[in-house]
Amino acid sequence: MSNQSHPAISARGLTKRFDDFTAVDKVEFDVHPGEIFGFLGPNGSGKTTTIRMTLGLMRPSQGSIEVLGMPVDGDTTEIRPRVGYMSQRFSLYNDLTVLQNLQFYGKAYGLSNSALDSRIQEALEMSGLVGRERTKTRDLSGGWRQRLSLSAAILHRPEILFLDEPTAGVDPISRRVFWDLLYRQVASGVTVFVTTHYMDEAEHCHRLAFIQRGKLIAYGSPEEIKREKMVGQVLEIEPSDAIQTIQILRAAQESGELPVDEIELYGSLVHVVAPQVRTHQPAIEDQLRGAGIDPGSMVIIEPSLEDVFIASMK
Repeated sequence: MSNQSHPAISARGLTKRFDDFTAVDKVEFDVHPGEIFGFLGPNGSGKTTTIRMTLGLMRPSQGSIEVLGMPVDGDTTEIRPRVGYMSQRFSLYNDLTVLQNLQFYGKAYGLSNSALDSRIQEALEMSGLVGRERTKTRDLSGGWRQRLSLSAAILHRPEILFLDEPTAGVDPISRRVFWDLLYRQVASGVTVFVTTHYMDEAEHCHRLAFIQRGKLIAYGSPEEIKREKMVGQVLEIEPSDAIQTIQILRAAQESGELPVDEIELYGSLVHVVAPQVRTHQPAIEDQLRGAGIDPGSMVIIEPSLEDVFIASMK
């Protein structure tokens, strides 16, 4: 990552109100040059509102934000050519081909024909779209459409790339490929600001901010957030019936028979969080076997960022 001393993005007291509803509440963060900064939270938590204020698309009710050392105060004329934006909704033209979309966006960025041709070729090679230039955009799968959106956003070689839920609705393999493309951008010196509600994607970020109901609830590197926010241990259970296991253990938790902090479902697995959680393992086994459920394997694991996020929300 870059050693530049000034933040690429800096927010102070950033607030947005809609009548009596506060969508973003005194949010503060810095994004370092040359890093992937993840802005994470569930749908409706304030992620998109924050990114829109950062881009100058929406005025804050209070607070300030700077991008590349310049205040975002309504006039983004100097900032706009230096940033790229990929919106939450697919925004390219379905009736145009891959090449036609890139040509259209390149001209919108003011690229001359000679520069445009070389930039398009670079983008096609970067995204793996070579050979699909004449394919209508509507005929691309979700993963390929996201690659095309990214290609359009980087044609003018922005210093900062803003991505709002870029992998929403995309299959896991395509998501992994997309993140590989983001790392290639960072390797070339681009700063990436990405919003997402996928906690597994948070592990790919250099630093993170968790937002919930408009407020930041955690901020730092994944390791720092785990260390500071996760006070308990995680016992991972692989029972014969995960849904029934959740119901039984939560009932025991509510009655006081099982004094643990969290019981959460992770696919076919169950996570139980508590300080010294191993001391509760015999009681958990007794509860499950008494209900005719095989507890399966039970191991203490390193907490995931999803464990941390759930713990931070309480």
